[in-house]
Amino acid sequence: MKKRKVTALLLAFAMVLTAVGCGGGSGSGDQAASSDGAASSDGAAAEGDGAASDATYDKPEFTLKLGHSDTTSNLLHVSLEHFADDVFEKSNGRVKIDLYAAEQLGSNAEMAEMLEMGSLDAMMMPQGQEATYAPKLNALGLPFLFPNYDAVYAVLDGEIGDELVADLANRNMVQIAYWENGLRQVTNSKTPINAPEDLKGLKIRTPEDAMTLAIFNALGASPSPLAFSELYLALQQGTFDGQENPVSNIHANNFQDVQKYIAITNHKYECKNMIFSMTTWNKLPEEVQTLLTESAKTFGAEHRKAIVDSSDTMLAELEEAGMEVTRPDAAAFQAATASVYDDFYAENDWAEDLVNRMKAVIDGAQ
Repeated sequence: MKKRKVTALLLAFAMVLTAVGCGGGSGSGDQAASSDGAASSDGAAAEGDGAASDATYDKPEFTLKLGHSDTTSNLLHVSLEHFADDVFEKSNGRVKIDLYAAEQLGSNAEMAEMLEMGSLDAMMMPQGQEATYAPKLNALGLPFLFPNYDAVYAVLDGEIGDELVADLANRNMVQIAYWENGLRQVTNSKTPINAPEDLKGLKIRTPEDAMTLAIFNALGASPSPLAFSELYLALQQGTFDGQENPVSNIHANNFQDVQKYIAITNHKYECKNMIFSMTTWNKLPEEVQTLLTESAKTFGAEHRKAIVDSSDTMLAELEEAGMEVTRPDAAAFQAATASVYDDFYAENDWAEDLVNRMKAVIDGAQ
């Protein structure tokens, strides 16, 4: 009888061990990213405080697709690769980020729609596109608002930065970090730009951004939006005379081959931010959300620094490649675009108060 009891106990103990050994998160890859986050938290993530526990995953439990519009040589993509590597390493292979560059998944507008519908996990959304979902973000693009990057970051990294993107929640989106696009300059193939009159009648490509269109209309140009992936060919064929972008984008896309002149106008600032679909975000365990947010902020800061540090070197290389550089006095351009502020205030009852608070932060940063 005693022997039978011992045997029964041993069998019961073995069954418990087998059950424990079969536990863990359910699924892997894209399917797991769409599964119930609560179910996933019953597995390996529950063994530690963060996504990176002692467990090592043979296959990712969460594979997330992140799209953007820049080339793989762009500084943004380089920092995104660092971000993806960091998340994979710190999660011990539990979370994998697949990057899709150069509008492989669609234009910025198309990817944004996919986020809202929940059919794309994440994207790097340019400011103009994001402002269609979070209108207060338009204030960042007002002409000649920011004198330098320190002033920009003083605004974005404080309470106002959170306020600007709060409306994303109404469109099934969440921003987890500000990344960089930069202070923007004008290039063209026709004439040096030294005064607003030099822009009169020039066909200028812009992103799909109402604020940028308003600025160049006020300056007398003929602006029109076009997908970034189509821009080089459009400049080469003369469909557009010019375009406006940060120096890093001009350099990365070899616009010096199809543009003769670059004017350092700093006419507006634009960020490019990491946005997740709430459909995906709400299904991720809290510790995975924390890991993604912390890593996105770390490498967003890396990207910012890379943009600022490389600007002078890239501009010198553009000049060596044959571009003629001008540095026009901003005063005449500011006067020519004053109506953009007036119209912005008239269209949005919150705008003047918001801009005044932003200016106070900017003044304090100087």
